[in-house]
Amino acid sequence: MTDVETADPQVLRTAMTDRLVREGTIHSAWVEAAFRAVPRHAFAPEATPEKAYDPYDIVATKKNEHGVIISSVSAPSIQAMMLEQADIKAGMRVGEVGSGGYNAALVAELVGPDGSVVTVDIDPDVTSRARQLLDATGYGRVEVFLADGEHGLPDRGAVDRWIVTAGAWDIPAAWTDQLTDGGRLVVPLRMRGLTRSIAFDRDGDRLVSRSAEVCGFVTMQGEGEHNERLLLIRGKEIGLRFDDGWPADPDALNGVFDTDRVEKWTGVTVAPAEPIKGMQMWLASALDGFCLMSVDPELDTGLVAPQNKRANITLLDGDSLAYLAIRRIGDRPEFGVHGYGPNAEAVADALVRELQTWDREYRQAEPVIYVYPAGTPEADLPAGRVITKRHRRIVISWPHKSQANKRTTMEKEK
Repeated sequence: MTDVETADPQVLRTAMTDRLVREGTIHSAWVEAAFRAVPRHAFAPEATPEKAYDPYDIVATKKNEHGVIISSVSAPSIQAMMLEQADIKAGMRVGEVGSGGYNAALVAELVGPDGSVVTVDIDPDVTSRARQLLDATGYGRVEVFLADGEHGLPDRGAVDRWIVTAGAWDIPAAWTDQLTDGGRLVVPLRMRGLTRSIAFDRDGDRLVSRSAEVCGFVTMQGEGEHNERLLLIRGKEIGLRFDDGWPADPDALNGVFDTDRVEKWTGVTVAPAEPIKGMQMWLASALDGFCLMSVDPELDTGLVAPQNKRANITLLDGDSLAYLAIRRIGDRPEFGVHGYGPNAEAVADALVRELQTWDREYRQAEPVIYVYPAGTPEADLPAGRVITKRHRRIVISWPHKSQANKRTTMEKEK
């Protein structure tokens, strides 16, 4: 194949879609057809066609004064994943928060001429760009509104599907009030620092998860914006990220890394390419002092050796902490724990216990995530980790061991 041929947008679009189908990200004929139909490069004029059709790359469309991306065309793999989660049918009414244009065009293909698509964004530059590109590519029937997505769609009644294409910390009332009963909301929801694209079905005044996938998105702007808080340790080399909650005495951690390191290994190993999203969610829901550690790559002295230097699972308890570490045993990585501080031994043991509990009881399980109105009494919530936000109470509920094993057996029999 020549360079001219590979640069042809139609060839690139076919190759991108073929790859997403081959890898299983696209598994329905209707999502595949939409990806083959919509010219992604036309919605990403900032990029070369090769970059526009990279299945795993975003196209940044706007940055703030600090150079941080605040608007982008999401990676095709993420968009395909979320559209498969949404299960959009012909004739449906679909609302979208975040108006890149390309995703709305894909949805327009899915709903067909008898359906409707309304997209809303808080940024006039984003909505103006989306309107221009949708008109230029023949998707003029997609409605574009300039408004804060926190408040839903202006005067458009209920929708069958909501798709949110910005990272959300909470779920405002409008997203459920404007959703038909039995309708579906797909949203990248941040819980205790972990973001999952969750497909929720409406069940009366609550939402119940049907699937959850790892993802990353630029955060919501406007009233729904909620930023993590960062506690810097050892100058700016190491940071602890808190999504909700904050240490009662952050100064208690001064000098924590000057203490001797406690090192423990769990016997918990994983296959080289085995996903561990369930483990991360289990620890986030099981540990009261859960937070994430990050290490500045430019200031990294090698003092700490976390499993993931960008967002590593950490347990904080007053003046001591423990974080997830990893080493190789043969061809399999083994999880361990490094602890620091006066109570390093106890904190490390607590993290080890929960890692081993996940391995023993929940390795093949996924939680059900429920969303209730913020005023729901504790007694009316299912068992699980309760995260109270401004609008909602979110419950991460794990099956009992017998239920998890039963589900695993059923999945193996399919």
